[in-house]
Amino acid sequence: MPRRKRIFNREVPADPKYGSVSVSCFINGLLRRGKRSVAERMFYGAFDLMQKKTNGDPLELFNKAMKNVGPVVEVKSRRVGGATYQVPIEVSPSRRQALAIRWLIGYAKARGEKTMAEKLAGEMIAAAKGEGNAIKNRDDTHKMADANKAFAHFRW
Repeated sequence: MPRRKRIFNREVPADPKYGSVSVSCFINGLLRRGKRSVAERMFYGAFDLMQKKTNGDPLELFNKAMKNVGPVVEVKSRRVGGATYQVPIEVSPSRRQALAIRWLIGYAKARGEKTMAEKLAGEMIAAAKGEGNAIKNRDDTHKMADANKAFAHFRW
């Protein structure tokens, strides 16, 4: 938390193709070394593959995957006395979206398909169905928060 100035959140412009801010944030998460055109090619290629595999709207699948992957609670370390406790806290919507993007991209990179577009499409389809590694990570986060709910009174 800064001591001097108030931090203002930057407004991310909506994606030109789908008009969605979450798509634009996801493309920003894919960016490496400022190569936006490469990131957009990967993302839109994944959307084309999702369209072919499921015969549904890829934007709906993407939104469902983001909703499924985003955690509701997480744990944060708090030092009280001489002990460190894992205290469960609720996740804000902006952090929920950021974690979902990070997890989807990270677990897509670890998949076995050949191109990044195929990896992204596979991970998003799996997440929309409620399976895959990103969903497993979300479930692990929820389990850890549930196991430590006895320390919820240390939240402040």
